[in-house]
Amino acid sequence: MHEHDKHVSSIKNWTQPVITVGLLLVATIAVLVLLTQMVTDTPNAAKDDETAVLSRIKPVGEVQLAVASGPKGQLSGEQVYTQVCKTCHEGGLAGAPKVGDKAAWVKIIAQGRTPAVDHAIKGIRAMPAKGGNPDFENVEIERAVVFMAGKAGANWKEPPAAMPSAAAPAKTSAAAPAAARAASPAMTAAASANGKPDGKKVYDTTCMVCHAPGVAGAPKLGDKAAWAPRLKTGMETLYANAIKGKTAMPAKGGDTSLSDADVKAAVDYMAAAVK
Repeated sequence: MHEHDKHVSSIKNWTQPVITVGLLLVATIAVLVLLTQMVTDTPNAAKDDETAVLSRIKPVGEVQLAVASGPKGQLSGEQVYTQVCKTCHEGGLAGAPKVGDKAAWVKIIAQGRTPAVDHAIKGIRAMPAKGGNPDFENVEIERAVVFMAGKAGANWKEPPAAMPSAAAPAKTSAAAPAAARAASPAMTAAASANGKPDGKKVYDTTCMVCHAPGVAGAPKLGDKAAWAPRLKTGMETLYANAIKGKTAMPAKGGDTSLSDADVKAAVDYMAAAVK
């Protein structure tokens, strides 16, 4: 009887092995989790912040496109005269003193350089401010005045162009070099976003010099009565007159850098304003 009792199992019921196995599994999982954390959860050094990490992984080189901003105020007096002043001052339109006409310029020169430049910048009588092109810098307009006055005998000295700083060279766009952009403000303004000529911009930079105030009989923008007989001649006739010039109006409004398409777009813009 006693020998039989020695071989009696200590397991009293079936739940005991289940609980034992469960505890072993939990203990095993806990040990594995602790080991994993010890291996992978090494804290970063204080210097390894987010900024430092991004700095280490950034590319070796970077490409940065320069802002398209050509130098301003670099045109000479003769260049400004050719682009805008010539329209009226070559033929003496609306009382504008002709270049080289000493009798017409004598009073202007006698008044002095400062008033002459101020009138050219702000406008006076039939002459709009800056000849109708606000894109010019004041110093460029001053150079144009000095250039024209010099043709009539004035000894005014033209303001020099500012030399670009060697430490901070002007940024330019590869697609549009500064020299090309500075060559003709009217031409630069003529193209719209879709690449087609922008009639309004051509008008604003060239045509408005005469068509805004009605200089020398030029039909004013929006004046239906003045435009009616001209529209009757047909658009092709208007195009030809604007491109080749007629009576007091010079070819292409005096800006020969404009293309035929630019001029036609300006005519279309002015014609649309009275339809």
